[in-house]
Amino acid sequence: MFLNCKTFFSLRYGTMHAEMLVQKAHELGIGSLALTNINITSDAWEFVALCRKHDIKPILGLECRNGNDFKYLLLARNQEGWHHINVFLSTHLQQEKPFPDQAPVIPHTWVIYALGTRAPESLAPHELIGVKPWQRNKLFRTANTTLRDKLVILQPVTFQDNTHYELHQLLRAIDQNILITQLEPAMTGHPQEQFVTPASLVEHFADYPDIVQRTVEVMEDCHVEMDIHHSISRNKKCFLGSVEEDRAKLRALALEGMLYRYGDDHEEALQRIEKELAIVAQLNFESYFLITWDIIRYAQEREFFYVGRGSGANSIIAYCIKITDVDPIELDLYFERFLNPYRTSPPDFDIDFSWRDRDEIIRYVFNKYGPQHTALLGTVTTFQTNAVIRELGKVYGLPKKEIDKILENGFHVNLEADSIHQKIAYFSNLMDTEKAFPNHLSIHAGGILISDAPIHQFCTTYLPPKGFVTAQLDMWQAERIGLYKFDILSQRGLGHIRDAIDIIKKNQDVDIDIHDVKAFQVDPLVRKNLSGVNTIGCFYIESPAMRQLLLKLGCDDYLTLVAASSIIRPGVAQSGMMKQYIHRYRHPDEVVYLHPIIEELLKDTFGIMVYQEDVIKVAHKYADMELADADSLRRAMAGKYRGSNDFRDIQKRFFDNCERLKRPPEVSAEVWRQIASFANFSFSKAHSASFAVESYQSLYLKTYFPAEFMVAVINNFGGFYNRELYFRELQKTGVTLHPPCINHSDYATNITGREVYTGLIHIEGLEQLLAERILKDREQYGPFLHLEDFTSRISPGPEQLEILIRIGCFNFTGYTKKELLWKSSLLVSKKEVNPHSISLFGNTTTVNCELPTLAYHAHEDAFDEIDLLGFPLQSPFKVLQHDQSAYMPSSEFSKNIGQPVTTLGYLVTNKFLRSSKGEPMCFGTFLDRDGAFMDTIHFPDSLRLYPFQKGGFYVLQGRVAEEYGVIQLEINKMWKIGYFEDKKP
Repeated sequence: MFLNCKTFFSLRYGTMHAEMLVQKAHELGIGSLALTNINITSDAWEFVALCRKHDIKPILGLECRNGNDFKYLLLARNQEGWHHINVFLSTHLQQEKPFPDQAPVIPHTWVIYALGTRAPESLAPHELIGVKPWQRNKLFRTANTTLRDKLVILQPVTFQDNTHYELHQLLRAIDQNILITQLEPAMTGHPQEQFVTPASLVEHFADYPDIVQRTVEVMEDCHVEMDIHHSISRNKKCFLGSVEEDRAKLRALALEGMLYRYGDDHEEALQRIEKELAIVAQLNFESYFLITWDIIRYAQEREFFYVGRGSGANSIIAYCIKITDVDPIELDLYFERFLNPYRTSPPDFDIDFSWRDRDEIIRYVFNKYGPQHTALLGTVTTFQTNAVIRELGKVYGLPKKEIDKILENGFHVNLEADSIHQKIAYFSNLMDTEKAFPNHLSIHAGGILISDAPIHQFCTTYLPPKGFVTAQLDMWQAERIGLYKFDILSQRGLGHIRDAIDIIKKNQDVDIDIHDVKAFQVDPLVRKNLSGVNTIGCFYIESPAMRQLLLKLGCDDYLTLVAASSIIRPGVAQSGMMKQYIHRYRHPDEVVYLHPIIEELLKDTFGIMVYQEDVIKVAHKYADMELADADSLRRAMAGKYRGSNDFRDIQKRFFDNCERLKRPPEVSAEVWRQIASFANFSFSKAHSASFAVESYQSLYLKTYFPAEFMVAVINNFGGFYNRELYFRELQKTGVTLHPPCINHSDYATNITGREVYTGLIHIEGLEQLLAERILKDREQYGPFLHLEDFTSRISPGPEQLEILIRIGCFNFTGYTKKELLWKSSLLVSKKEVNPHSISLFGNTTTVNCELPTLAYHAHEDAFDEIDLLGFPLQSPFKVLQHDQSAYMPSSEFSKNIGQPVTTLGYLVTNKFLRSSKGEPMCFGTFLDRDGAFMDTIHFPDSLRLYPFQKGGFYVLQGRVAEEYGVIQLEINKMWKIGYFEDKKP
């Protein structure tokens, strides 16, 4: 009887999640249920699984609407009908076409129209008319004999109860962006769109038994055959024509890659390859490796830089076929962490590309496997608490200031006296206590689905602004079906590397094999820069916290960097394990190991389990657990299965094995405690190694080609810091840094020899279209001769021309900015810009005018740059009108450990956090007048009295503190000064 049920995936319409919908149907004894969400099919297979769990027959369908206008219901009679419904909806969503008033013939599908919208005699055999219970009184006008086979009961189910009907109204008002009082009946469902008992529904239509009978017949005619098992992979099964061909291809590639990576005589590598190939064959995962290899192959052909990371770096096959650059033998990485016989889902490769290259890689995948089998993975954006409060406040008509006050201070009002606040508090809390409400669909960060069968057999697709077809599924829904993603991600750090390689080739004619990481790791100059933390611009090792950690570890080698990449993570650092690791690293003779086996396994990490792989090693070697079981333990400890029977079985097996091996009970208990306390926030060693590899690649480029590298960093919009610091770092390389110039600048910053011209993109307020027009004209007709030539050829507006003059784009003319501004007023009127024109004879007349002598101050350029670039191109300390002689430079701090000092710093960045008591505190990073870094600590009392006031100069007073060679200034007082303040401390 229930042919029209919705969940909250009828976005901003329904109020029930699928589990509640099915549970309520089960409680009412309903034996058959149809899910027909509005223009979306996201939770269809979750609904099917829940129905089967409760012995309810699931039916899948769709409610088609154009805005608020209901058109018809579609019900799938079988799996093929469901496929055609997905194709139909996908076509309309992708082409943004409204649904027609009459549904086209969709094979194996019922169509149900609203009562009164279609003439009975015009209905096709597969078309029906639905009668809602509150429409029963309209039936007496209808000749039932002519409609006997065409009428069915239509009892919509949209919300749980009357309270949720009010929530439904609020969601509709949010969706329409109107006040709740402006809602019209057509915008909402009927108040009676709730579950009723089947008996009462049949009784309601007792006078029309034919309608009841026809409804039952239609529901009996509909079936869902989808087999839902997590163990079934519906990804593309074969890369080539057959599984046998795939196996032969993967073996050939692995052995060929082994020669490249290890040479022709490496027995350990060969044995490991054979072992991995056997497991891959057992699980039929060859196609996953080969599809990923093919993506990498294409990237290499296009000379796109990439990094393969994630647990895939545990695989020697992945290393040999160049998916990753991490040697699993060198790092003792267990393949079972990546893939083992107990794993049912395909392995997980994360492939990072430059943000500029990623779309072309995605396009290649779509072209290779076809639009019928390929889609980006979607994701579901849910209503967040603050957003709900803000939306509800708007719906109830509250002014913005009042909503802001609620968000800032909470509902500190007399709720009984303020019914609006009371309602907002109630309904925001109601949405919080229910499962997360979907707000809208979005795109997963990098997941791509490649299905063996057509993708529309499983889901609907739509076309978001990104321009690639996207599934109406998130990762969890896709995995429920058996569709597992390929991760094609983007990262600005790779853009630095990719662009640096291109710039180096262009500027110095040097080719670089960026994948020769082992050579970078032993390079003495690279090691020197690593130990000296000359790492600004280098991915993952440039932040203040990471630079301090590397100094404390005296890091100058690969393995230490891999460890640092793991222990820097918040969970490890907050647990105190990072501090313990640093102490043991610096005092290895003081380390006391729990057991000789623990010493053998964890000697490199001084008895501390730094990586997830350490959990596997300890469980395998200390407790004699199979590697696959040990990885299951690792996953269980990470929280995925805690509290389950599987977890308790693994725990029992661990202790039973320890007892069988006669391990000391107290040692076994402590080993288990450490595993349990650590594994919750442990990090994969393969992940850490991948980050370390990329760090070495960046650091090599920075070491040998520092100017080109920093230009690449700037052109990829920086990294951890703001762009000003990267320009400062660029100047340290000895280049001549010029302001933007209409004859030498490109849109991005460029370098020729040792000359660098700031890119036009950095000029605040400059229109991109004007910048592009300037560059195109210069390319076609040559450099601009003078201001008059420029205005004649480009016809800029007066405001845009003023910006170009003030930033220095016409310095080459020899005139001062004031002279140029005077000239410009004669050349450009404030009328609408003329289209491009150029003199046929190139003899544009110059403007001659006598100007009075105008005062000029050296700082004027700097302040124009601050206004238009956000910072001065010269050192800000040279601009500062303030006596700087009284301040101690950071180079003197080491001679004043424990002493109070006063210094002057230019703020680079700060990081706020909370103390152990929950009070706000802060870490700061400043530059001194020599361009050296100063790190500061602002404890709660100090920060409360002397808060930060945005960027600029600060006088800093505090005590010099030192820990493991890292010097920081513990601030007790600070104040901000401006460029023209001449205050002394």
